[in-house]
Amino acid sequence: MATKKDIETREDIEKFILSFYEKVIKDESIGIIFTKIVPLNWEHHIPLITDFWETILLDNPVYKKNAMEVHYSIDRIFPLQPKHFAAWLHLFNITIDSMYEGKVSELAKKRAAGIAGLMQHKMNNNHNPHL
Repeated sequence: MATKKDIETREDIEKFILSFYEKVIKDESIGIIFTKIVPLNWEHHIPLITDFWETILLDNPVYKKNAMEVHYSIDRIFPLQPKHFAAWLHLFNITIDSMYEGKVSELAKKRAAGIAGLMQHKMNNNHNPHL
């Protein structure tokens, strides 16, 4: 049985991102965010999110934007809940596991969990101005 390769290139990341978002838009709990709440221009979004993950995983600083700002604006019109972050992380992990394995793949899942946790914490604090 052949083993899967690890994430090594921008092309690997883009392939993963495309597969991941195919799952995301079909998901009953978070698909609506990407299709109805903030309909994405996929031709614009895929290169940006690929830049983000290339910066994090391949140590190539091509992403120059503030990822949190976009999510705050989404949260203002569609409050993001723990179930949304859990669904996103689950889809992220199963997509990685179906395509890749190795140190960078494990790093991707670890970073995704950290990002989901941080965003969830910040969104929850955003909902409660007393914190």
